[in-house]
Amino acid sequence: MVGESRYDPAVRRSPILALATAVLAGHLAAQSPRDRTNRTPSPVSRKEAAKPGAGSLGTQDLAARARGSVLRIRTRGRDGPDEGVGTGFVVGTNGLVATCLHVIGEGRPLEVRFPDGSKAAVLAVHAWDRGHDLAILRIDRTGLPALPLGDADPLPQGVPLVALGNPLGLEYSVVEGVLSGRRELEGQSLLQLAIPIEPGNSGGPVLDRSGKVQGILNAKSLLTRNLGFAIPVNRLLPLLENPSPIPFDRWLRLGEPDPERWTPHLGASWRQRSGRIVVEGAGSGFGGRTYLLAKTPAPGPDFHLRATVRLQDDSGAAGLVFGDDGAGRHFGFYPTGGNLRLTAFDGPDVTSWRILGTVPSSAYRPGEWNRLEVRSENGRLRCRVNGETVFDREEKIPAGKAVGLAAFRGTGAEFREFVVEPPPAAGSDTLSPEVISAFTAGREPVDALRTNLPAAEAFLGDRARRLEDEALRLRGLAQRLRREAARDALVQELAKPDGSARLARAVLLLAAHDQPGLDVEACLRELDALADRLRPRVAAIREPAERVAELRRFLFEEEGFHGSRSDYRNNANSHLNRVLDDREGIPITLAIVFLEVGRAAGVGDLQGLPLPGHFLVKHAPAGADARLYDPYHGGVPILFSAADELGSESAGVPVRSELMEPATRRGIVVRMVNNLRAFNLESDGIGAALPYSDLLVALANTPASEATERLDRARLLARSGNRTAAADDLRKVLALEAPGIDLDRVATALRALESEP
Repeated sequence: MVGESRYDPAVRRSPILALATAVLAGHLAAQSPRDRTNRTPSPVSRKEAAKPGAGSLGTQDLAARARGSVLRIRTRGRDGPDEGVGTGFVVGTNGLVATCLHVIGEGRPLEVRFPDGSKAAVLAVHAWDRGHDLAILRIDRTGLPALPLGDADPLPQGVPLVALGNPLGLEYSVVEGVLSGRRELEGQSLLQLAIPIEPGNSGGPVLDRSGKVQGILNAKSLLTRNLGFAIPVNRLLPLLENPSPIPFDRWLRLGEPDPERWTPHLGASWRQRSGRIVVEGAGSGFGGRTYLLAKTPAPGPDFHLRATVRLQDDSGAAGLVFGDDGAGRHFGFYPTGGNLRLTAFDGPDVTSWRILGTVPSSAYRPGEWNRLEVRSENGRLRCRVNGETVFDREEKIPAGKAVGLAAFRGTGAEFREFVVEPPPAAGSDTLSPEVISAFTAGREPVDALRTNLPAAEAFLGDRARRLEDEALRLRGLAQRLRREAARDALVQELAKPDGSARLARAVLLLAAHDQPGLDVEACLRELDALADRLRPRVAAIREPAERVAELRRFLFEEEGFHGSRSDYRNNANSHLNRVLDDREGIPITLAIVFLEVGRAAGVGDLQGLPLPGHFLVKHAPAGADARLYDPYHGGVPILFSAADELGSESAGVPVRSELMEPATRRGIVVRMVNNLRAFNLESDGIGAALPYSDLLVALANTPASEATERLDRARLLARSGNRTAAADDLRKVLALEAPGIDLDRVATALRALESEP
């Protein structure tokens, strides 16, 4: 169903606009039902959380009773040998320990210490939720006393609470306070506590007077010492009911840069997320120096190196290195303290470094993405930032030397679009005078800009900074260029014949529509790497059903993929790169991972089943009964009868899953766009939903589908007050004369829009 209830009834409209949108709504409701979005599945049954008891214990008794259940968690900190400390507490006698995700970090060794000083090895990350900053560890110790879990929803303001933890690394502290309120912080509903919170308390339990856990300590206030925040314990329950276990040795390797492409040097934490390289922490070199060298063939003496970088703190330094001789001697070009610097690193410390120049540049944009370029050609070295040359000097770089990325002084930074290539032809990396003149005249030469998108973005960003009165127009144009480029690439991908198109690439191009700069090919390599690891295991299995079972074990038990329980409608769950990063998704995106990894690894006869409201995977080998699998619930088998019931409930009409046609690539992408439109409409309103309507119109490949999508978009446009654009869509619908469209009703809506003064 279309779901008119999602549109805000409080939007003020004129009577004529109301008539036009009501006609459109009536027309769309009259169409045959369509699955517009994956609904959140009904939660699986679970044990009821422990209810508050009548008994009230004193603080001393509570502390004594809980002491054996509260543990200290120590991690290697971001600054190399330094360590961070936090708290965890036992939630299962089988070795389960709850804490905050930020306490355990990602890719860092852990030490879990008991009050008696003994330690336990971490066997697995049993479950985690990035959005709510929660994690559950499984440790090598069983029979531990688990703290009972309560229900924070009915807790009244002012109820007395006790917090336990390890502040500043001290062993086991106890503080008293009350629930002072509930606050929304960064999209989360948190318990506000009148309790002093210190570093090291994070991850500790907050108990009521009956000894039940009501919250997990998460943050302290920067305004006053006696104020902190805790995550309601209810957010922990879905993780216990639907875990996503991943062995700890595998957790330590999640997000490492591909060893076939990169080699890290001098420590720090180099990670890879969605095709971006992220560095955190200080390296072991002088001044916190760390660097990451590419394993691509070393360039000759003439080369063009570029990458886009964003520093977490512009007082720090991070950028490009080149000319590396294999012993840590190289050149570096990077922003530092808001300036641009060129340095020759001739040895391990500052006494052997030659700072060749430090200059300010008006082209550098603090706090934003900045494009760095190094061009070595005919014995000259040119370094640019956002298209502006900041260094031009004689400096011959020997052939065969490595290139890469670097950071200093513990600067956190992100890198994207790393490329090393032969020098470009003269003028190919700059905009032509004609294009620049067009801007002076107030025109927007979209086609010319899209032929050279990196240079166009650099020019638009600089122009926006210098001419504030044009900033909104130029930035809007840059976004349009990126989205149109991603849209066109997606349309082209879906138009390819079956043998040459790839579902994963199409889905990642959809993600690129929302995430400028997303490296689609890097994400595809990450997906292929999963299949490469699984392929030998599948090849050793003859039975088709067992091959699927091995695929399920690999993805959901070893690699930790799991359904999103507490933040289902977050855009990240519909972006395949984020699903790969976080191992978390909704039915359709987890099904895509299941299909793509399975097919590439040799698990044949897999199909997507577009069940209304809940996407499934079908395995239909020749000569055997077909089976259904539910990736959202760990890839477990599901009976056709159960699927029929689930689909019928969502569609409002009887559904026979055995008779459904497999999902096409186009059908999967369109369904995902519909999801994103519905999610964004619900969370951020019509303006956030309209880009997805534009995308659906572009993806339509029949007159009927185009007419339907234009009607949907016209309704949104009319609701937003854009009568002109809504009327244009209605005229095109009339011109299409598509079957199944009530043209008289469309004409009535158009007349209503045109008569509005």
